[in-house]
Amino acid sequence: MNSAPVPLFLSSGQRGFSNSIGGDPRSVHARKLEREIDVRFTPIACSVQTAEGMVHALPGDAIITGTAGEHWRVSRARFDEKYRPVAPTAAGEPGRYMSLANRIVALPMTEPFEVLLADGISKLRGHSGDWLVDYGDGSLGIVSKAIFPTTYEIIG
Repeated sequence: MNSAPVPLFLSSGQRGFSNSIGGDPRSVHARKLEREIDVRFTPIACSVQTAEGMVHALPGDAIITGTAGEHWRVSRARFDEKYRPVAPTAAGEPGRYMSLANRIVALPMTEPFEVLLADGISKLRGHSGDWLVDYGDGSLGIVSKAIFPTTYEIIG
């Protein structure tokens, strides 16, 4: 078993793209494709099992189920800039939402890696072939090799 440490990327919690990701010559700019997803808002603090690890959610955070059945959390503070309700869903209510075409910077990874989320607690683990994604809002994430091309359009 290989016990060598893997690279750890830290979410800053501060708006703007990370120089360590965007400055890498392998990085690309991409735009999220508009897709309908299912959303619920947690009334209590809880944990969400994602494909990349356990993520902690606070009351009011959005728990999202994607088109491939994958789950992730979006903080309530960042949710409205990333998603809009699809009628008859009212804003802030559980139901169907449309992802907005937000820009990101993404880096294809060639080795295992980890991401510490902005909450300072939740840690995700990525694999060779996964994408390290900088959302430009101080948060980083991991998108699998299989899901990235169905979720993002590379624009440069």
